[in-house]
Amino acid sequence: MIPEALGEALAAVAPLVAHAKGRRLLVGIAGPPGAGKSTLATALAAELRRRHGAHAAVAVPMDGFHLANAELERLGLANRKGAPETFDAAGFVHLLRRLRAADETVYAPAFNRTLNEAVAGAVPVPPQVCVVVLEGNYLLLRKEPWSRVRPLLDLAVYLEAPERARTPTLLRRQRSRGLTEAAAREWVNGSDAANARIIAGTRKLADIVLTRSGA
Repeated sequence: MIPEALGEALAAVAPLVAHAKGRRLLVGIAGPPGAGKSTLATALAAELRRRHGAHAAVAVPMDGFHLANAELERLGLANRKGAPETFDAAGFVHLLRRLRAADETVYAPAFNRTLNEAVAGAVPVPPQVCVVVLEGNYLLLRKEPWSRVRPLLDLAVYLEAPERARTPTLLRRQRSRGLTEAAAREWVNGSDAANARIIAGTRKLADIVLTRSGA
């Protein structure tokens, strides 16, 4: 992950941690597909643990709330997987409220890119955890029920990246689930691009905007 983005994220989180007084913090990282959100979230949580101890931070992905492929087929949304309507957004909001309460161990789901399916109970978040770093496309979306997410965040980060930096990542992602090069490019230029346009409209709701540069 580009060190400057991690450094800027740490600089924004540090004063919140210093003044938290035992209260759990929720930090959200939003941005378009392929921007590097999960990489940044993982690196940020790891650095917070290095600085403050084993229970300092955990990274939790929004992608664990993807609807199952069978349900997407039933709804006729299989070709739009990754769009706002293809997630259990209300379930994600409920998870955030449980994480905010910090009164029990919460098991968050994750997303397995090899299986192309969500995996339940994959990320344990014990009550001692100080910072939960959330990452996903639609953390700042104003449409219900996504609009309930932003008020639950102590810090909202938007990670942007030029298309030339995101496209190779997105193509590899689609090829890894068995698509041909042509089909992968069609998905990236179609569904992923449509989602990126939706997400770009949420940039103004972030507290800070970070940029991933490079090809």
